[in-house]
Amino acid sequence: MSNLLKRTHMCGTLNISNVDQEVVLNGWVAKRRNLGGLIFVDLRDKTGIVQVTFDDQIPQELFEKADSLRSEYVVGIKGIVKERTAKNANIPTGEIEVFATDLVLYSEAETPPIYIKDDDNVDDNLRLKYRYLDLRKNKMQRNLSFRHKVVKIARDYFDANGFTEVETPMLIKSTPEGARDYIVPSRVYPGSFYALPQSPQLFKQLLMVSGTDRYMQIVKCFRDEDLRADRQPEFTQIDIEMSFVDMDDVIAVQEGFIKKVFKEAMDMEIQTPFPRLTWDEAMERYGSDKPDTRFGFELKKLNDVVAGCDFKVFTDALANGGDVRGICIDGGSEKFSRKDIDKLTDMTKAYGAKGLVWIRVNEGEYASSVNKFFSQEQLAEIAKVFDAKVGDLIFICSDKPKVVFASLGFLRREIAGRLGLLDDKQFNLLWVIDFPMFEEDDETGDLKAMHHPFTCPKLDQLDMLDTDPVAVKANAYDIVLNGVELGGGSIRIHDKDLQAKMFEILGLTKEECDEKFGFLIEAFKYGVPPHGGLAYGLDRLIMLLLGEQSIREVIAFPKNQNAQCLVCEAPAPVDEAQLEELALELDLED
Repeated sequence: MSNLLKRTHMCGTLNISNVDQEVVLNGWVAKRRNLGGLIFVDLRDKTGIVQVTFDDQIPQELFEKADSLRSEYVVGIKGIVKERTAKNANIPTGEIEVFATDLVLYSEAETPPIYIKDDDNVDDNLRLKYRYLDLRKNKMQRNLSFRHKVVKIARDYFDANGFTEVETPMLIKSTPEGARDYIVPSRVYPGSFYALPQSPQLFKQLLMVSGTDRYMQIVKCFRDEDLRADRQPEFTQIDIEMSFVDMDDVIAVQEGFIKKVFKEAMDMEIQTPFPRLTWDEAMERYGSDKPDTRFGFELKKLNDVVAGCDFKVFTDALANGGDVRGICIDGGSEKFSRKDIDKLTDMTKAYGAKGLVWIRVNEGEYASSVNKFFSQEQLAEIAKVFDAKVGDLIFICSDKPKVVFASLGFLRREIAGRLGLLDDKQFNLLWVIDFPMFEEDDETGDLKAMHHPFTCPKLDQLDMLDTDPVAVKANAYDIVLNGVELGGGSIRIHDKDLQAKMFEILGLTKEECDEKFGFLIEAFKYGVPPHGGLAYGLDRLIMLLLGEQSIREVIAFPKNQNAQCLVCEAPAPVDEAQLEELALELDLED
């Protein structure tokens, strides 16, 4: 068993002020170089790398031990800090080096299956399988440390503002929240199941009933849904709920929090209050309820301009209650070839578009995919709507409003990305408010809650719940950063009669309400304060602040895109005895 050299400093914290000090470092060997009379070892810990030098002034035994070191060996080193003659401006410790006087080898290491360097460019699944090695990279350690810092800021901020952190249960009843539940069988109650919470929504409302007044929690949530870059089956929320508040109160507290995060974690001052867009305005201008406002290309409506034209695609869309809208790309004509346009058109089909019309604004004429249906004068009228100039490129989509918004909303951001306009050092924050209360199911036409059935409608529109529920707006709000929803919330229904009305509109019978939400309905009999809240996606927030492209980069042990943990190989079968204890029998026939 090796003797422990008690650490005095972290590798990445040494600088010119430590010159002539004796230090003890512990860490991993990142690299060893033998130049004959000198051996250089790059020693790494979570704070960074420092160069350690073994020269011929030390005992031969120590020199030979240093020569035996290999990558990822774990060592302790004692030495004297000296100023470097040849400085390295690429690392923070590049002005100094440590001349070793002692070395302890704690453990050897086999050649790792992945390189421990930030730009290793290795397959993601291999990185996730050997995540404990991947996490040794400087970038990954920085990401984890940054995440820790933001979580601490959150706890300190909400504590200072009167919030109590309360843990809510992980084993709960399955309730409808929009995604599939992960369910857990009960051994004590055969045939019955717990669910892992998709959010603490019902319990944080119960905490308001309980008089907690201001609640927060850093909480794990679980949703069994298809994955993508900013989605995981288990994710973390900063969850908030407040009593005796309206929307402006909630927003003010949250803006204070975000301002503090930018100041303390990013050393950036941001302006508050953040801009607010109604849902209608966000959709009309950006085709998205989480608009990215770092660039232009805003949507323009063309219904009046193309009404009565000879192009049947447009007139049929208008006749069926649809829209004709477009975006104009500044200087886009020379930047996108016909082949590029065809690829973009194919990509929009994933959002329901059947095709795109394009118009190039050339000197003295308009070139278009619909030239035979439109005169030059008609194309000029369309271009005028966009204030288009020579060299611009216009894309037009016609269909149901939902399809048009989704297609053009995707297209403007895709094009902005290709043109290098998505600057991850620019942070555009805004609120989207006044969401629709309900949306119609595409297949059945039934109404469903756009957020959840506990969201309060605008109180001045309550009379419309009976006459025109689709037109009713919700007292809901989302905070958006660079086209990504950071968090969402609402003022909740606190009146039991209004809550019953909401369930009725959603087609839930009293029996179904009692079965799904009975414990909340019961609690509401005993006095409920007006309350509202919000939940942030912590992983998304960290991802965006660090300029990462996937939340897997800011989670210690994430799942891959097939929802597998490659480190521990979960999910995995369990043995027959465990199934018998749970009164479960598998039927895995195709």
